[in-house]
Amino acid sequence: MHKGAQVKMYMIFFCPCDLVSQGYSFLPVQLLAAGMKEVTRTWKIVGGVTHANSYYKNGWIVMIAIGWARGAGGSIITNFEQLVKGCWKPEADEWLKMSYPAKVTLLGSVIFTFQQTKHLAISRHNLMFLYTMFLVVTKITMMITETVMPFACFEDKLNQILFGWQQQFSSCEKRSETKSSLNGTGSSTSKPIADASDKVQKKHTKKTE
Repeated sequence: MHKGAQVKMYMIFFCPCDLVSQGYSFLPVQLLAAGMKEVTRTWKIVGGVTHANSYYKNGWIVMIAIGWARGAGGSIITNFEQLVKGCWKPEADEWLKMSYPAKVTLLGSVIFTFQQTKHLAISRHNLMFLYTMFLVVTKITMMITETVMPFACFEDKLNQILFGWQQQFSSCEKRSETKSSLNGTGSSTSKPIADASDKVQKKHTKKTE
């Protein structure tokens, strides 16, 4: 545990009259702390991408992975920690159901990787400013409106664009299967009816004879 985390821990748990905890309960203080955290996230992503580029020139996957791990390492490493402890839950896996910090950090890592490899014509400082403002505004909006996933509508549209054809294909398959099953049951039920009508006709002819 580094010195900053130790100072925070002592201030929260050992402050007289619990002043730090009570002060943090106010919404403006929480918004200020959340904004500072997002600024730190941007610096972590940029540091990870730059550090990976110094060892692996134009290694896109490595740069994205290191920037992602530096920015949202806690939520990603937690799954590995649970796996080692033996209490891993696949339904709560961060890779399958990514949280907001993991998604926005992955997006930032990709953007800064494009900028680092000269595929994005913008200076690093300007990109850092724009990305930081995006993070701060989004986080403050989430805290004020009490929303968990602010990009749900955008993700649904993107899902329809990328994977809509698969859903349509599966729905067409289901319709064809239901039609074939209905045709099969109709033919099978028509045969007993026809047999029964033949028997009735035979009995009627015998009686007349």
